[in-house]
Amino acid sequence: MKKRLAAGVLLGMTSSIALAQSSVTLYGLIDEGFNFNSNSDGKRQYYLSSGELQGSRFGLRGKEDLGGGISAIFVVENGYDVNTGKLGQGGLMFGRQAYVGLSSPYGTVTAGRQYDSVVDYVGPLGAAEQWGGSFLAHPGDTDNFNNTNRTNNAIKYTSDSFGGLRFGGMYAVGGVAGNVSRNQIWSLGAGYSNGPLQLGVGYLNVRNPNTSFYGAGGTVAATVGGVPGSNFGSSPVISAYASAHTQQVIAAGAAYTLGAATIGATYSNAKYMSLGDKSSGPVPASGISGTATFNNAELSFKYQITPAFLAGASYVYSRNSGANGADHATYNQGGLGIDYFLSKRTDVYALAIYQKASGTDSTGKSAVASINTVTPSTSNHQAVIRVAIRHKF
Repeated sequence: MKKRLAAGVLLGMTSSIALAQSSVTLYGLIDEGFNFNSNSDGKRQYYLSSGELQGSRFGLRGKEDLGGGISAIFVVENGYDVNTGKLGQGGLMFGRQAYVGLSSPYGTVTAGRQYDSVVDYVGPLGAAEQWGGSFLAHPGDTDNFNNTNRTNNAIKYTSDSFGGLRFGGMYAVGGVAGNVSRNQIWSLGAGYSNGPLQLGVGYLNVRNPNTSFYGAGGTVAATVGGVPGSNFGSSPVISAYASAHTQQVIAAGAAYTLGAATIGATYSNAKYMSLGDKSSGPVPASGISGTATFNNAELSFKYQITPAFLAGASYVYSRNSGANGADHATYNQGGLGIDYFLSKRTDVYALAIYQKASGTDSTGKSAVASINTVTPSTSNHQAVIRVAIRHKF
């Protein structure tokens, strides 16, 4: 009798496990290409680079049906350099994303290393995320449209779609004993999609961005002299602002599709506030204080020539004002791109970007052109051309 009872219980447990549907997917992307930089620290440069249109990556995505419309989900995603095999995002194993959570008809709640609301709701409306990649990001990626920085220790809510409306928010705890607000990050956003129209708005507030946002894994991004690989360390557009106590971004975007053509526009106001906070980052020898403000406006156009062939064009105007003498630093940037899909998973593309700078940049010197992710120019202009292949798996 006991054996029969035990066998029945075991059979019942086995049946329950079999009924719970779950799946794990391995996925990835390889983006590799040849680049030309007209002025790389005063010299022409020809080189290969990985992950410009989209970051090269591999990851695992899982989902388990828990019943009642509720599912457990997770994502762990790694970035890497095809040319060297090294890990991306400062050497983190899962530096792109790493989170776990629950999804339901009322929305999704996740916890871990994640994207902020500006990235989720406004970034996709910009040319960089649609067809241009990191080269076309706004100078210094001050608004994080191109997702240069991720958020650690984040709790995030994302709603389902209600008649085309989606919304969400994120809060990242600072993790500093005795100081709740230090290193904290929070953001809110919403998006609307209905037929040919797409809209997005977002807000981001980052405390001590040099340690909480720009550094890989929450480490210090910039010290005296700067650290290559971090915008605070390598981009003269913002490199003198590592001592900001707070970074704030307000952003909005829209896109409208008419037949094969899509017209888009985005605007962002990015501020580096309370500069001179030595606990956040290095303060230039000349000293710095106040708030540095960037206004970024973008117009973009995309045309689907055939189902397999598209072309795009964009123009970005960025202006910095208010700190370290950078009262009239401006950056005018234009970009062109074409993309041809050989199959659903493989495409070849070409990009051309030109930037011209004027005024005084964050360092208090004459502004130099600094296209995103490449070595800055020694003059006020710079051009980059890329020819590449992308494969998704």
